[in-house]
Amino acid sequence: MAVRAVRGAVQLERDEAGHMHEQVEELLTAVLERNGLTADDLISIWFTATPDLHSDFPAAAARRIGIVDVPLICAQELDVEGAMPRVVRLLAHVESDLPKAEIAHVYLGAAATLRKDIAQ
Repeated sequence: MAVRAVRGAVQLERDEAGHMHEQVEELLTAVLERNGLTADDLISIWFTATPDLHSDFPAAAARRIGIVDVPLICAQELDVEGAMPRVVRLLAHVESDLPKAEIAHVYLGAAATLRKDIAQ
């Protein structure tokens, strides 16, 4: 079993806690499903949010779907002029038998334009 890193992102329509929870839950679920993972395969998850998001911590969404014994951390993205607004990103470290080339990085909705080179 190897340690792999999985990337993902989603753009929120608005800065509201309930909406953030829904969107981050959808992103996490997609990351797990597309890579054949369960919560037991997670080592840690690093979340970032653009500076215009203030309603809640993205990690709260992970806790709501039962990811409770995995270290989570949230940070703020750099405030770069012209960057896509209202984006939550994640970097998950996982245990997986998948080769690096088969890891499915998940960019939902408009966030798919952020990494066309790796978005699935």
